[in-house]
Amino acid sequence: MDYDRSMAHRVCPWWLGYFLLSPFRRRGQNPEKILSPYVREAMTVLEPGPGMGFFTLELARRVGPSGKVIAVDIQEKMLKKLKQRAAKAGLSERLQTRLAAAESLGIADLAGSIDFTLAFAVVHEFPDAARFFAEVAAASKPGATVLFAEPSGHVKAHEFDAELEAASAAGFDVTSRPSIRRCQAALLKKK
Repeated sequence: MDYDRSMAHRVCPWWLGYFLLSPFRRRGQNPEKILSPYVREAMTVLEPGPGMGFFTLELARRVGPSGKVIAVDIQEKMLKKLKQRAAKAGLSERLQTRLAAAESLGIADLAGSIDFTLAFAVVHEFPDAARFFAEVAAASKPGATVLFAEPSGHVKAHEFDAELEAASAAGFDVTSRPSIRRCQAALLKKK
């Protein structure tokens, strides 16, 4: 996919997605442990920037056959691999993938339908955190939650705080600060 070249330095290259699937990553960032407190059967979940699906398949398992995971990425190669992995795991029926533009998630049609959003290591790649959280807020139901995490090595504390301010301006409150290895994290709730 063609995307804004000014973003090229910020977006995780598609080929790095293979490394992000490493079984060694599960030791410190186990998807089941991270997601179990927040995701239940029949939920509609949004996952911007899923890559090749490190968290996506666990999200799909947790929402069950009556739930749905909407994975939005700007890289077609990431989505293609994610769809292959979901098919192999028998989870394709629960997964919807969408190719987005660099400047927008393209989720206006989801207004008020999302129960939970996983924003894991993605907001810093988006050109405008305020726009990111505004789009997620518009798609979220009242009381919906967002697990927001950024890698400590990529995102400085003051940058994470600025992203939290953008989330607050979009209508989210910080309800807790979960501990996730090598990350700064916050659980947000839509007002």
